[in-house]
Amino acid sequence: MSRQLKLGAFLMATGHHVAAWRHPDVPANAGLDFAHYKRLAQIAEAAKFDTLFVADSVAAPTQDIASRMARSDHFEPLTLLSALSAVTEHIGLIATATTSYNEPYHVARKFASLDHLSGGRAGWNLVTSDNAAEAQNFGRDEHIGHAERYSRAREFHQVVTGLWDSWQDDAFIRDKASGAYYDPEKLHVLDHVGEHFRVKGPLNVARSPQGQPVIVQAGSSETGRELAAQTAEVVFTAQTSLASAQAFYADLKGRLPKYGRSADSLKIMPGVFVVVGQTEAEAQEKCETFQQLVEPEVGVALLGRMLGNFDLSKYPLDGPLPELPLTDSGQQSRQKLLTELAGREHLTLAELGRRIAGGRGHYSVVGTPAQIADRLQEWFEQGAADGFNVLVPHLPGGLEDFANGVVPELQRRGLFRTEYEGRTLRQNLGLARPGNRFA
Repeated sequence: MSRQLKLGAFLMATGHHVAAWRHPDVPANAGLDFAHYKRLAQIAEAAKFDTLFVADSVAAPTQDIASRMARSDHFEPLTLLSALSAVTEHIGLIATATTSYNEPYHVARKFASLDHLSGGRAGWNLVTSDNAAEAQNFGRDEHIGHAERYSRAREFHQVVTGLWDSWQDDAFIRDKASGAYYDPEKLHVLDHVGEHFRVKGPLNVARSPQGQPVIVQAGSSETGRELAAQTAEVVFTAQTSLASAQAFYADLKGRLPKYGRSADSLKIMPGVFVVVGQTEAEAQEKCETFQQLVEPEVGVALLGRMLGNFDLSKYPLDGPLPELPLTDSGQQSRQKLLTELAGREHLTLAELGRRIAGGRGHYSVVGTPAQIADRLQEWFEQGAADGFNVLVPHLPGGLEDFANGVVPELQRRGLFRTEYEGRTLRQNLGLARPGNRFA
């Protein structure tokens, strides 16, 4: 079989557009409606998507403008994906869990449990929190700085993956006749002592069907890229052009050999924001419908958050993006991307806020299924992507448009599967099952 691209469905309750919740076709209470998520999961699985992806934050926005934005109430991702595992059979289930405001034992236990519940379909999106408001929910007055967050993340990954190897695959013999529940020779106590964590182990969950859940990351800063090259198996990234995506792809793949890794051991899946229409004019009209719902203050509030937790409300809407210091609490790569966009296109603050209201800095394609497939094929075949994390303006409509229009077009071109290759997320992504480090 020729190389085929991978697809993830990024589920953000009402949709990725900041004004999606105001659209008449979107359930306004989608964030806490399990039937809604069940429908999304089954649409994506019927279309043979590789994964569902659910992002997370452990703080609710409280600034004045937050009352105009639908981001304050949503399910905890692992609880949601555990429920979805019971109503799906093949699609991968990836959830965000921050290394900044969690403990390794909790994360290891929850994702191992999800992998068992789903029959081997779990993935952990390892992130360092970029939301400064989270700090005060966990006993801190200030957010952890960028360098410390990544130092903690690296050790956090080391502990979690060590705990996942607490038991060899065949450790639990459960022999009623002999009375032996497990083979003590196949139990391994981690006994980790490091700069940030002391964790004895072992994990009280057997080794999971995939050996270890798939490790996903989204950092694109220099530190984030190095961590991804060392530890990640899937990388989500925001790139605004083919050239920037090719440069990122080559850079990250080029870092793998020093960690003894092959190019195929890491799948790079840029985010792509898509609006699908039967004609280009129809797609543009759909997009403009959402853009008209964006209040300037809402767009600027979103922009400030994405630039690195800055309050931009004191600056004139018709003025330029102010010169800002390098964020230490947010995503430095996203700040660089958006600052360059504003300068390149001479956008005012309001224009930039409106521009990112849908794609949030990701590559955006508005057009027919064939036009969208053209762009995805170009990136895939020209060294910019192994697949894509698909962002749609509203749910469920935007996902249905992609599943019913773009997916068949990709299949006709031989670029995307018509049936799942296996039962586990690793099998479908073409990733090896890791051996137990202690065996």
